[in-house]
Parts: sequence; C-alpha cells; structure tokens
Amino acid sequence: MKQKLFILSATIAASPLLYSFCGFYVSKADATLKNKTSQVILVRDGNRNVITMFNDFKGDTKDFAMVVPVPVTLQKSDVKVIDQSLFQRLNDYSAPRLVEYYDENPCEPNNRRYKALSGKVSGVMVDEAVVTKSELKKDYHVKVEAQYIVGEYDIIILSAKESNGLKNWLTDNGYKIPKGAEEVLDPYIKSNLKFFVVKVNEQEKKKLPGNFLRPIQISFNSPKFMLPIRLGMANADGDQDLVVYAFTRKGRIECTNYRNVNIPTGNKVPLFVQKNFGNFYDNLFTHQWQRENQDVSFLEYAWDVSPQNFYHCDPCIATAPSEYDLVQSGVWWLQKDWSDYSDVNDDNEDDNLSRNVHFTRLHFRYNRNHFAQDLMFQVTPNTETFQARYVITHPATGNFTCDAGKKYIQELKSRRRGELAELTSLTGKGIDNWQDAASASNDEEDQPEAQYATLLQQANAEDEESNRSVAGIVLLGVTMLGSVGLMRWKGMI
Repeated sequence: MKQKLFILSATIAASPLLYSFCGFYVSKADATLKNKTSQVILVRDGNRNVITMFNDFKGDTKDFAMVVPVPVTLQKSDVKVIDQSLFQRLNDYSAPRLVEYYDENPCEPNNRRYKALSGKVSGVMVDEAVVTKSELKKDYHVKVEAQYIVGEYDIIILSAKESNGLKNWLTDNGYKIPKGAEEVLDPYIKSNLKFFVVKVNEQEKKKLPGNFLRPIQISFNSPKFMLPIRLGMANADGDQDLVVYAFTRKGRIECTNYRNVNIPTGNKVPLFVQKNFGNFYDNLFTHQWQRENQDVSFLEYAWDVSPQNFYHCDPCIATAPSEYDLVQSGVWWLQKDWSDYSDVNDDNEDDNLSRNVHFTRLHFRYNRNHFAQDLMFQVTPNTETFQARYVITHPATGNFTCDAGKKYIQELKSRRRGELAELTSLTGKGIDNWQDAASASNDEEDQPEAQYATLLQQANAEDEESNRSVAGIVLLGVTMLGSVGLMRWKGMI
C-alpha cells in the first residue's frame, strides 16, 4: 500500500523565562532571576571551540549582568554577536517531528486524500550590562584581564584568587549575588578559569532596531570540551532545560560524564496527538527523563548536514541549515584555508573531510540533585543518522462492505488499541487522562466501534474488570491463608 507522508514540527514547551545555561545573572535591582530553558550552539574540532549562547530574560536590561566561566582570556576578536534567528532555524529543523500517513480504503483503491499540517517551534534570546576601572579600587584579589565593547555589550574578563573576593567585588559594585553563588564560584577559581562578564551598553543598544539582544559567540582553544552548567544553578528554580546544537567534522558528540540515551522514536501514536503535539512531547520527555533517573543526555537528532549532502532528514520539517547558517554558527572550516592545519587534530584530516559537518541535537534537563558536574563532551566517529519522529495515521473513509473492508475495520480497531497503549507507555499518563482528547472530533470514519473514544471506554472497562479480578484473587488468597492458619491452630492439620 502506498502512503503519502506529511510532517508536523514539534512545539517545544518552554517557560516564558528563558536564561543562560552556563552563567548566573546578577541584578542591581531587587528582582530575582530564575533559569528555566536555554539553547546553545557548540562547534568543536581538535582543540578549537566556538560557543554561541542565546538567552532571554524579563526586566530592564540596565539592571542585569551575566557571568560565564571561560578557560582563557578572550580577546575582542574572540567575541562576536550573531543574528538571533539562527537559533530558530536550527530548532525548527532538528526538533522532534510528527509524521502523517493516510490509509487507503481497500474497497475503493486509488481514493486517496491528503492534508498538510502546520506547526511551529519556539525559540529563545540573550543577556547583558557595564563596568569601569574605577570600580576596582579595593583589593579583592580580582584582576581585569581584558575589557572591550562588542556590538551592544560591554565585556570584561576577570580572574580571581578566591570566590569570596569575586563575590565581594560583584556585591560592592551594586550587584545582588544569587544565594549559593560563592559555593559554585569556588571550583572554577581553583581550576584557574576566567570570568566572562557581559553587560548591556545602553548607548550601543539604542543604535539597534527592536528591543532584543543578540546571541553572543565566543571562540577559544582548549583541550576540554565542556559546558559549565553548575554556575547557572546558583539562581535556578527547579529543573532547567538545555538544548545543545553541536557541529563537528567527524561525527556525533556525546556526553562523557552522563549516560547518553536515544529518545524513543518511530512510535505510532493516536491521531488526536496532532492537535497538541507540544504537550504530548513534553509529557513524553518528562516521563522518559524520570525513567532514566533524571541524569541523562537525550539524543533528539543526528545527521550529516554537510553542504555537499542534500539528504538531511526523513522527513524534513524545515529548510536545512544553509552553508551561511553553518558558518554563522561557528563552523569555521567551511571557510578555512586548508593549507593551514594548526587548529585541528594532530593527525591532520585529509581533504575529503574538510567540508564535513555533522549536526547533533542533545536535550538535557538538570537540577542540583541530579547533575552535580558540569557537562563534559567528546566528538565520536559515529555518523549514524537519528531523529525523533512519531507517526499518526488517518483512517480510510467511505464504504467498507466488501470483505477486505470488514477486515480493515477490525485491523483498525486493533491498531488503535496499540496506539493508545503506546501513548500511555511513552508519556506515563494513564488511559483515563486522554478521555477528553479522544472524545473530541478526531476521527474521519463513520465506524463508531473503531473510534478512540469507544476504544478508551472499552479499555477502561477492561482495566476495571482486571482490577476486580486481581482484587478477588488477592482476597481469596488471604482467606485461604487465614483458613490454613485457623486449622493449624485448632490442630486440624
């Protein structure tokens, strides 16, 4: 049977407050700032790293600053701002997707109907604020390593000898430090990391259209391939989500200090999932995260997106990242002079790999209790493709009086029972949680016995009967054990 295939892009559930993964925000006002969700682009080859941070916040930009630990003193040439729409394009393209099929009526072959679906994926934004050398009069054991303006941002690179001194410097310069910040600053100071302090330059910001802040991109060389998420937990309120878009020349990236798990994919789910795919996937992700003990890296997409490769997904839900998008993301080797191998591995890749780009999307949900360490990564040679996809199938319509049609209705009922069972298994939500969705106008066939609402009622009745049977067996067992005990007490056995 030939089937037409359509797609619906996932709506990733996100909080209205979206913040940076790798730094804490300090405020000059009394308002508190809580981290929830963030996105980051990682580009890695050899020891070369490019990291792009895209965050959002509520509040006056004059009142906020961002602090991010970095391994080296970044120079002005190592920092740039980019177009925030890049994150939307990467998110749209790599997001979990819904695949749509249509059944044929076996009594009326060649009577096919197709309907396109639409959807969107949410995106996120950045952060900022200013410092002057006159603010460093006291001896906090804090040193200004570099200071410059990039785009709408004032940037200062600090080094510190002790967490208390850095905390005092920030406090004495008018910033309210999140509770617990000193505790998480200390390991970074002991590791000789620098601190990348970003603030908004209001004069430069006025030159830009719109009331938004652009993503910040930093580049540096370091043997460590990591993201410092512990600092972001200093002012975190509960669980935080992090989506990582990673690009390498060799293959997928993997987390080395937490388990790597593929999110479930290819599952057949009920037709009514299409009306709220974002809610379905949020329930699925939460349930799978809990099943994996809340300390796992989930793979949602992996594919070769090299400019010379025109097959990037199956199915595709958006336009593939262009070569310009990849270069803007930090994939420097697409514009590199390949007579110079100074910033790649010692084994010097051959020219056949010079334009390879492998795209990995990882999804984390972390908190203080289950992610005690920063995220450590490695580039792997694994080039196997993967994408999170879920399948809905529209029923055939028309007359089913032929023998094949009658058989189809029975198969449809069986298939839909399986879809409902798959839905509860994926999301951890019991069958009764889907009653309203199943009872809505979802079905296109005139066979009430095959509609989800009918099948849900049958499933609930079967569950109740099963529970009664189990309760009866338990009661019978207890009664028999009690009788045996009584007979032994009476000396009858």
